[in-house]
Amino acid sequence: MKRSEVRELLKKARGLSLLELEKLIREKKRELMDLRFQAAIGQLSQNHRIQDTKKSIARLLTVWNEKRKGGEDA
Repeated sequence: MKRSEVRELLKKARGLSLLELEKLIREKKRELMDLRFQAAIGQLSQNHRIQDTKKSIARLLTVWNEKRKGGEDA
């Protein structure tokens, strides 16, 4: 992921409510599971997508925790 894509993801995530953020995290986890299955059967040609998706999930969880602990203001 490029830095601009990361910034855009975080900007979007910080504008979401907790429920919307949880939904986005679930979607990313589903995407990671699909990528792992593709890698296991040899269909995944872009192996870096697994690492990028894991990092995206971690970033989203960080924003989620900030919001949860600090309220909606964070």
